[in-house]
Amino acid sequence: MRRTGWIFALAASLLLAVTGCGHRAKVAYAPAPPIAAPNNYPPSTGSPDSGSEESHRGQPIFSEVGIASWYGPPYNNHRGANGRIYDENAITAAHRTLPMGSLIRVTDLETGRSAMMRVTDRGPFVPGRILDVSVGAAKALGMYRSGIARVRIDVYETPEPIDAGGRWCVQIGAFRHSGSAKKLEQHLARKYESASVIEFQGPTGYWVRIRPENGNHSRAVEIAKNLRPEEGEAYLVRLD
Repeated sequence: MRRTGWIFALAASLLLAVTGCGHRAKVAYAPAPPIAAPNNYPPSTGSPDSGSEESHRGQPIFSEVGIASWYGPPYNNHRGANGRIYDENAITAAHRTLPMGSLIRVTDLETGRSAMMRVTDRGPFVPGRILDVSVGAAKALGMYRSGIARVRIDVYETPEPIDAGGRWCVQIGAFRHSGSAKKLEQHLARKYESASVIEFQGPTGYWVRIRPENGNHSRAVEIAKNLRPEEGEAYLVRLD
């Protein structure tokens, strides 16, 4: 999405060669959304693409403002966090903490353009960003060329409450080499003996995931806050 000069690229390559996997990154802890009233959750109905502007003009049950980006290759035609194959041309979104299948309206605050979509994936795993949208959604919002935009997320339907329950984990990465991820996995498995710690490969590198017993939210938040900078860049993620 961005073009850089050959001098910058060369400098970046030399830096990567020196630092290896980039393991000593600043911890980026992404807290869960603020609490909304439990009785404000309407049931989720229809297919993930059934929401429309006309049928959801009521007050949102939760809103959030921040930076959004879009994602396509190398994720296109790979299985997303919802278990389905990701289609970059569909109008969908990835969010770290909203329940999977939530119906949202995303509005580009600069252009005023908006689109309804479902949360079908997890991300973005970039500090300072709250949402990743598909290529199709980026084009609908008019942010495809810019790559990023300041947006408002209005949530209208959630299959599960935002403020209670859920299965949570802390995700750390991405690492360029599996050996770096496996070394961290072994370290964290010793540190958090009651948690499930796994290493896995994603489209952009290798990740480590810590899932506390029963996916407990409070414990996941505690782990994310207590990770040291040298242990990696950490994100609180809802699994369901």
